[in-house]
Amino acid sequence: MSKKILITGCSSGFGLDAAKTLAKKGHQVFATMRDVDGRNAPKAQDLLDFAEAEGVSIAVLEMDVTSDASVNSAVEGIGTVDVLINNAGLGYGGPVESFEGDEILAQLDLNVVGTARASNAVLPGMRAQGDGLIIQVSSTAGRAGFPGFGVYHASKWGLEGMSEAMRYELAPLGIDVVIVEPGPFATNFFENMKQGSRQDVMPAYGHIGEFFTGFQSTVMELFENEEAPTDPHVVVDIFDRLIDTPKGERPFRTIAGLDFGFQALNDAAEPIRLAGLESMGIADWDGPKA
Repeated sequence: MSKKILITGCSSGFGLDAAKTLAKKGHQVFATMRDVDGRNAPKAQDLLDFAEAEGVSIAVLEMDVTSDASVNSAVEGIGTVDVLINNAGLGYGGPVESFEGDEILAQLDLNVVGTARASNAVLPGMRAQGDGLIIQVSSTAGRAGFPGFGVYHASKWGLEGMSEAMRYELAPLGIDVVIVEPGPFATNFFENMKQGSRQDVMPAYGHIGEFFTGFQSTVMELFENEEAPTDPHVVVDIFDRLIDTPKGERPFRTIAGLDFGFQALNDAAEPIRLAGLESMGIADWDGPKA
């Protein structure tokens, strides 16, 4: 069944692939990104050319998830959205001390508040039809911490907590909220990471630099291993599968790709989460019923 799907962050990576893949599945895709008439104009044109060549439905819209006005303006012209994929995001890397307060706020604004802006814009339509799916793109970095990623962790842990609350708030209204937690993938994540402006403190953190360099080197080697699950399309396949899965049967959390053992963490935590819902008398709020 064809659905109206809104995807944020479609200029590259998961979002770009998802827009093309889901359109080819017969869905009506609204691919959003910043600067569609400027820096990202070639990416926007690529999607439009793809849609024309394949005979599929892709509309490219300007959307900056850090702006209420931009988000609301984009959604106003779409009408009711069936599926929202909150994919837009960016990582900030370096010791927490190297970031000024406004830089930390910018990371949270993009990765946490931005998803709330997009969700809040589509929720009135979803509530009116008593149906909808919100896919939150988190990270394995939303389940554990590493040195040098503290600010990024804050954003993804915040997204995880907010998404869990939203799942319980929206399930009685017929709306499903699920989380996808990608590990490292062969995207531009590391190249696009922002460093803190407090470079004066970096000499004290040589050990963090060594860890980060080693971690990045290990990940890059995995990207070259054809047997390692680092093709970004793995994540897009999960989006597709979640959309096709009937309401009431979707898993709340799905790890994609290299999990660094965190699948065991999710498996161990899930019974505790469910027991907590049971103790509060809201076990039937864990996702909408079929």
